[in-house]
Order: sequence, then structure tokens, then C-alpha cells
Amino acid sequence: MKLAAITGQQQAELVDKEKPALREGWALVKIHAAPMCAEYKDFVHGRHSDCLGHEAAGEVVEVAPGSKVRVGDRVVVMPQYPCGECDLCVAGDFIYCEHNLEHWEPTMSQYIAKPSWLLPLIPDGIPYEKASLACCGLGPSHGAFSAMGVNAFTTVLITGLGPVGLGAIVNAKYRGARVIAVEMNEFRISLAKKMGVDHIIDPRDPDAVARIKELTGGIGPDCGLDCSGVVSAHRLLIDAMKRKGKVAFVGESSADTPIRISDDMLRKGLQLIGSWHYNISEFPNLMKVIKGSPLADLLITHTFPMSRIQEAFEVSASQQSGKIILKPWE
Repeated sequence: MKLAAITGQQQAELVDKEKPALREGWALVKIHAAPMCAEYKDFVHGRHSDCLGHEAAGEVVEVAPGSKVRVGDRVVVMPQYPCGECDLCVAGDFIYCEHNLEHWEPTMSQYIAKPSWLLPLIPDGIPYEKASLACCGLGPSHGAFSAMGVNAFTTVLITGLGPVGLGAIVNAKYRGARVIAVEMNEFRISLAKKMGVDHIIDPRDPDAVARIKELTGGIGPDCGLDCSGVVSAHRLLIDAMKRKGKVAFVGESSADTPIRISDDMLRKGLQLIGSWHYNISEFPNLMKVIKGSPLADLLITHTFPMSRIQEAFEVSASQQSGKIILKPWE
């Protein structure tokens, strides 16, 4: 089978590998849509890898004994290889499993083997490309908004309008929320405006917090969501949020964010929430967003045959895109 690989600094190509074998209860999925995420960082820095991608949608083509899916089923491929037996997995919060199997397969590939319970069915009428948004495109913000109780009475502040942040606009608007976003990339600002964002704040503005508070009657937004992983964005969210507000973090970050326990949490009463994905029981609701929101179509800005992986990575690295979908069989 073919899969994508980073083979040098700003160099990517397809390589050959054996089709994966199945374990008991697993299924083999023929991948029809593989979204790109933050892999462009490895592409830019030349970190070699032939194990790229963690989100996909496709068709079950083979099953092992004990499988919970059937050949021909259309499925979304959930991330990771959790144990499926611990309390977190049983409760649907598999993303936090502490006993992940020592196994990893890429989704920028023609096939993937997966525990069948991690392959929820795609409802009729939803194409593979849109269904694949149920992972990083829309999944992080869906989980965070569920945790914060975002609804039509909520004003949400979103920092960072990469694909995850743009997906957060889709989710917030579907729930009827008012959205203030913080971004300086002109391409993504333009796309956010098409999605109906209510206000855009430039993070370089020294009065950004004051401007956000002006837009909320001097109080601050009800909820905040960081999709950037940038420390200054973390601080802006905490400073701009109203008292007793909620802030969720979904953007990966290796930096330490300065949190003032007394001023930020005790006296201001903020709830700071770490949210990586969503409980798998929420999958049907997310499918309703994908099927019912016209904004989901805007989130996908590029679709590439995987045979043009070099070009796809160049576009991803340019940050002049929303979600990019690869077609492994083209």
C-alpha cells in the first residue's frame, strides 16, 4: 500500500509499506479521506517520518473475529489505540486512556487497522470528506463547548483561527453563540468572516483586552477557547474573560503558561479546562453539526490527491488554508 512520508526538509513523497494485519476485534479500513493537521511542522523542519496523520474516514474492507463493524460499513477513524477496558475507555473518554496499546499506524495511508469500537458509523448522506471533520476539524471545539455548556446565550472568545479555530466557529454558530475571534492571518480572517464571526480582534493590538471587554458591555465573554497554543493567547483569554467565566484549552503547547492562582482563579472564579477531544457518546451530535451546518463546507478549503503530497504540505505550511483533505487512492 502507499503512504505519505516526510523525507527531508520541506520534502514529502509516497512510500510503499505492507498492509497492516488485524488483531481480534479489529477491522481494516480503506481510507477515503485523510485530513492534514499539524504535520506541516515536521515538514518545515525536516523531521523524517512515515507515520503521518491521526484522523480519517473510510470503508471497512476486512474484519477480524469479534469485530463490532461489518465489511462495507462507512466509518470515522478515531485517534490513538486506547485499551478499551479501563474506566475512562468504558465511559467514552478513551482519549485520556493511560494504557494505550504500543501500536501506531498513520492515516495518511491507503489502509489502517483499528480496534473496531473506535470506528463509529457515518450516517447516510454525509460524504467521507465532511465526515472526516469529526476528528480534529470539529472534534476539539465540540468537546470543549460541551464541557462549557456553550449555547445561544453565550459569547465565546476564540484565540487562533487555524483549522481547529475555524472549526470552533462552525460549532459555536451551530449552537447559536456570539463569537469574538483573535487572529492576524488575513486569509483566515476572511474565511472567518464568511462563516459569520461577529468580531475579529488583532492580537498585536496593545488594547486587545479592553476592546474585547467593550464588545461585552465591560464584563468580558462568558467562555473562551484557545486553539493556538500560544502563551500570549492564554494570557489574553484569562485577562479578558468575565468573572466566573470558563476557559478551555485545545491547542497543543509545550510552553508554560503563567497562571496566577489567587487573581485568576480564586478572586476571579475562572474555570480553566483542558479538553483534547470529545466523549465518543457525543459522536451522533457532532454528525448533526456536520450534516446540518452549511459552514462545515467552508472549513474544507483544499482537497488533494495523496499523489500530490508535496504540494499539499506546501499549502499546509503556508497557513493559507482551512482544513486540507487528502485522497489516498488518487
